[in-house]
Amino acid sequence: MPRVPILILSTLLLAACSQDPQGPQLIEPEGPPPLQGASLGGDFTLTGEDGNPVSFSDFDGQYRTIYFGYAFCPDVCPTDNQRAMAGLKRFEQDFPELGAKVQPLFVSVDPGRDTSEVLAEFTDAFHPRLIGMTGDAGQLEEVAGQFGVFFSVPEDSGDGGYLVDHSNLTLLFGPDGNPLATLPTDQGPDAVRDELAKWVR
Repeated sequence: MPRVPILILSTLLLAACSQDPQGPQLIEPEGPPPLQGASLGGDFTLTGEDGNPVSFSDFDGQYRTIYFGYAFCPDVCPTDNQRAMAGLKRFEQDFPELGAKVQPLFVSVDPGRDTSEVLAEFTDAFHPRLIGMTGDAGQLEEVAGQFGVFFSVPEDSGDGGYLVDHSNLTLLFGPDGNPLATLPTDQGPDAVRDELAKWVR
């Protein structure tokens, strides 16, 4: 019988010992939530992708992620939402009960082009529970102010090809509606998953 080299054997044993028999673990944060005490958020009501009113308070008791963007965005919005929702899916896979407590929201700041059908197609591309919504310019300016984000929609020259300048933060709120953190979409889905694992309980 061939002898297994000691180095290989010790490596195999170390790998076996390093596997966590308890499965994925939540992350214990080193301090309070980064956005704790920030004057962000508040209730609002906009028109959902199904044409019915949607309020932030509809999801009281749940964690909420929220992103302000637009469906016709050529790069930033699809990238941010893909990473955020992929991170949420990984969190749901690791912690199904906790993942179900997170409701993702997408607010379009481009109501001129983002119809209900467009919003539904956009959100469905990233997560089955992602809810899209929008409103008129006055409503959107008020809600954006509440959440500390900005946007600027230029005049349409007629070809519908304009770009909207906007913040690209994905904000996480707790069950009480208070802000907790921003999700690090710039670092990819795993970083988003880990941030959720710090705060969702």
